[in-house]
Amino acid sequence: MSSVQERPVAARIHEDVRAADEALSITSLHAGHGESHILHDVNLTVKRGEVVTLLGRNGAGRTTTLRAIMGLVGTRRGSIRIDGEETVSLPTYRIARRGVGYCPEERGIFSSLTTEENLLLPPVVSTKHGSMSLDEIYAMFPNLAERRHSQGTRLSGGEQQMLAVARILRTGARLLLLDEISEGLAPVIVQALARMITVLKARGYTIVMVEQNFRFAAPLADRFYVMEHGQIVESFAAAELESKAETLNELLSI
Repeated sequence: MSSVQERPVAARIHEDVRAADEALSITSLHAGHGESHILHDVNLTVKRGEVVTLLGRNGAGRTTTLRAIMGLVGTRRGSIRIDGEETVSLPTYRIARRGVGYCPEERGIFSSLTTEENLLLPPVVSTKHGSMSLDEIYAMFPNLAERRHSQGTRLSGGEQQMLAVARILRTGARLLLLDEISEGLAPVIVQALARMITVLKARGYTIVMVEQNFRFAAPLADRFYVMEHGQIVESFAAAELESKAETLNELLSI
């Protein structure tokens, strides 16, 4: 009799422990803009300290997923829980204050300001873990230290990308949403960004990446989700990567 009563309690404890370990949990998410319904019943989870990559062809819904997490789409239905708290109905500024940083594909730096002015501008939105200092930023991105007095218009594409990511780190965000940060950049810059992600993961940051560059993402991610037509169609851990090669080729080839 007691064992029958205890099993539901044990199950609830297991669920509570699992939920407490999740930095991000998305359940039955539908999202879009106006008449355009882009995401269809998306489900994914990201544990604290994980690097998770969203793979898929252009137009699969990966960027919309990141924008939906940040509340930057017209409509959202379903559940988006950040550190266990429901955020699907919250405005973007309140989501950011829960320690979420978004680096869009277009970067969005202030081109008329210098590198250092860009880094000094963002407010600290999450004080739980503290923001990264300028000295820490410059140690991680030596290129930015050299260009600290240069206007954004004088930075290379790679330096602008570094600045866009560094600006998020200044806010104290611990859940980073990175959209195609390696796109169109020189190999030496891509390698620098890979080292950055490795360092951030070692420091306990949680990272969700949208990436077209599979070679960049493969050695960095702990887990992968593949999207197609606004849905998650495949998910697997890094250890399964080799066995999934044929499936990935089918899903990602143009």
